[in-house]
Amino acid sequence: MEMSSVDTTSESGLREECGLFGMVAANSGIDITLSHLIHLGLVGLQHRGQESAGIVTSMGGPNDTFVTRKAMGLVNGAFSDDDIVSLKGNLGIGHVRYSTQGLSNVSNIQPFVVESLHGLIAVAHNGELVNAIHLKQKLLRHGVGLSTSSDSELITQLLTHTPDCGEPNGANWVGRIKNMMQETVASYSLLIMHKDRIWAVRDSYGNRPLCIGKLLPADAVTVMRSPSGNRLALPDESEAWIVASESCTFHAMGAEYVRDVLPGEIVEVTKNGVISRCIVPRPEAHPPAFCIFEYVYFARPDSRFEGQMVASVRRRCGRQLALEWPADVDLVSTVPESATPAAMEYAATLNIPYREVLCKNRYVGRTFIQPSARLRKLGVAKKFGPLVDNFYGKRLVIIDDSIVRGTTMGQLVALLRKAGAKEVHVRVASPPIKYPCYMGINIPTKEELVANIIPLNEMAKLFGADSVHYLSLEGLKKAVTEGLKEGQETGHCTACLSGDYPVKKLDW
Repeated sequence: MEMSSVDTTSESGLREECGLFGMVAANSGIDITLSHLIHLGLVGLQHRGQESAGIVTSMGGPNDTFVTRKAMGLVNGAFSDDDIVSLKGNLGIGHVRYSTQGLSNVSNIQPFVVESLHGLIAVAHNGELVNAIHLKQKLLRHGVGLSTSSDSELITQLLTHTPDCGEPNGANWVGRIKNMMQETVASYSLLIMHKDRIWAVRDSYGNRPLCIGKLLPADAVTVMRSPSGNRLALPDESEAWIVASESCTFHAMGAEYVRDVLPGEIVEVTKNGVISRCIVPRPEAHPPAFCIFEYVYFARPDSRFEGQMVASVRRRCGRQLALEWPADVDLVSTVPESATPAAMEYAATLNIPYREVLCKNRYVGRTFIQPSARLRKLGVAKKFGPLVDNFYGKRLVIIDDSIVRGTTMGQLVALLRKAGAKEVHVRVASPPIKYPCYMGINIPTKEELVANIIPLNEMAKLFGADSVHYLSLEGLKKAVTEGLKEGQETGHCTACLSGDYPVKKLDW
């Protein structure tokens, strides 16, 4: 992330940091160029970042150079066909970066490539370092020059340092990575490419996601599940090993989710497979702190975290919301699209019909810079169209996944009322957001969050709604943990909701 103030002018007010994707071809080879698959993988992670994209590949030989292509914009526009063809290699990593205003800079596009004592390394990072300013000053005092404003470059530079244990037998990447992890405890998921392998790393709190997948032979793709829907045993043969921020990106290329990279785990990925080299323990045996908002909003619903599908968690949030805050209405609907699973389960739990009341225009793009007051006021109307026949004269409850500044919700309620809704109730499938995040999510300042501006019992008046209620924090935790296996180590960061930060930000 940028080591300066974050953007707080976007309409939603929430921005994920980045998406990571890495792949190593196995001995059997791949029937399509590896760079095409990395490109496809980044498309599947586009929701995690829309500012820029980058890919670095290598043939994996001891003296091979890296081929790098980077550009601003969406993945499909950032790389030409010639770019993809030129990215030759047997392994590679890619990165998509989140969208900001005023902080865009070509020099900040990842992956970063630097020369180390043992050759070139490429690094891609998702997260935000809690002690970035301290580390920057430390590196500068040691004569290290920095060329970007990204804290991800600090990680890259730390990895070039010889570990305290030394390297009498050549490169000791586990030692280098552990040394970096001792310098900063959070927040990061990393892909590090060196010669013929990729190292996949999560911080010891597991704050940001990272998972491992397996590219199956083409003739195995259609038989991955039995007629009953149960997953069949994976074929022993693999065409490639994959590491990505989310498992949703595996499906499009015929790959299968294998498991998450564990909190604090250092995983080595080569053409021969995946080996766990080390797990770095958390300070003072603290519990893990996986970002709970990955379940609420950021992740695609078809992704899997901690062994469970995101859509299933969102459905449970809707069920819990219905139990805590039922509504006497004629129909249930949603603010498209991440709240849809919660809305459908809310409706099913209360035995109320579910209907869509808003049609979303997916091609509007960013709407926060407008040339006139008239266009600014039309921001929501440009993004959503009312499906009037579905709700005219009806009492409805609309479900949203979260509310940040509150400006959009007020406009949506007004839009629905003007189009003929008799009553409009609002239910939110997560608790009020009250605190900023400094571990990888761009959340507005505390003073800009609507839950801090007005008491909850006055929220309905602010939005022009008949009632407004949020899911409780305990209800959210229950929905998230209900699907976990018995005995599974778990822990979630709820800092933006509770103010309980797992790690102190050292630069405040």
